[in-house]
Amino acid sequence: GSPGRAGTGTEPSPTADAAQLDAAEDFEVLEEEEEEEEEEDLSELPPLEDVGRPPAPPREDAQPSEQGGGEAAEDPQEWLDVLGSGLLKKKTLVPGQGVDTRPRKGQDVTVRLKATLEDGSVVEENPALTFTLGDCDVLQALDLCVQLLEMGETALIMSDAKYCYGAQGRSPDVPPNAALTLEVELLGARDAPDLELLSGKEKIELANRKRERGNFFYQQADYVLAINSYDIALKVIGSSSKVDFSPDEEAELLDVKVKCLNNLAASQLKLDHYEAALKSCNLVLEHQPGNIKALFRKGKVLAQQGEYREAIPILKAALKLEPSNKTIHAELSKLVKKHADQKNVETEMYRKMLGNPRAAGAPGKCK
Repeated sequence: GSPGRAGTGTEPSPTADAAQLDAAEDFEVLEEEEEEEEEEDLSELPPLEDVGRPPAPPREDAQPSEQGGGEAAEDPQEWLDVLGSGLLKKKTLVPGQGVDTRPRKGQDVTVRLKATLEDGSVVEENPALTFTLGDCDVLQALDLCVQLLEMGETALIMSDAKYCYGAQGRSPDVPPNAALTLEVELLGARDAPDLELLSGKEKIELANRKRERGNFFYQQADYVLAINSYDIALKVIGSSSKVDFSPDEEAELLDVKVKCLNNLAASQLKLDHYEAALKSCNLVLEHQPGNIKALFRKGKVLAQQGEYREAIPILKAALKLEPSNKTIHAELSKLVKKHADQKNVETEMYRKMLGNPRAAGAPGKCK
């Protein structure tokens, strides 16, 4: 019954990606997964820091539209096809106070929520769930449809699993690929607090909430939304402030920033956004030159770009900091071999370009 259950719950989700998100700092955790996902070059990435395992909605880029075009399941005249695909529909049960009372993205909204499965069993009830609209802090079905609610309106939302808990479901009460019916009442909407006026503690808590949201998107292999959440957290941390922070609060904010940047680099690597990942790693190393995860990921980025000469010393530096780490050992051995092969290819290419000196002179004796 905690506010986090609608997309930010804390129940573990037994997925293939769970091993990647083990909170342990040992890189070896990820080696077991290489056999299952051989095509995933980046499966040996270090695990993210302090990652919980809440369920998360899958990614969908489509934005809500007030133009309903699909067929509704019950009464086509009453249902609004939010995305035009028939997978997300809304019907007003109790009218609200007018279109001009609809909340705006970026506002903090409070809703009454009741979620049920197709068999009628209730999987969630929350009399006052508060979240930032448009930040993907909750189920995507909720985040998309609340934008269309008027103040005081009660609506029924029928959502495909795609916009709820997806193929994984939520253990133990939401089965995989389960559609949900949400009864939602919009209770209130207010502007989000001014970041400049947040205390150090409030800013740390807000940034950590956004970071943790990014972590479970990463767990769900939804790297675009993970990046979005980490970016929001970094904007919170980097915002100017009119409040003085204690040295301890400053240190904690820096710690959260480094974690966000490290996790951001991991997500960018998954999407092959190498330049962005390199920038994120360098930002970490500016604050913590000996950060093993940033060194490892920077080496990975350079290796993916074929820059073996630059990648090898960086991985050696990481290995020096943690000599027993087998993942770094394996990656370094692989790069050394690739670098040697690359040099052999270059040598042969240069030989052909310059011509064989022996061929230009007298022919050699035949044995």
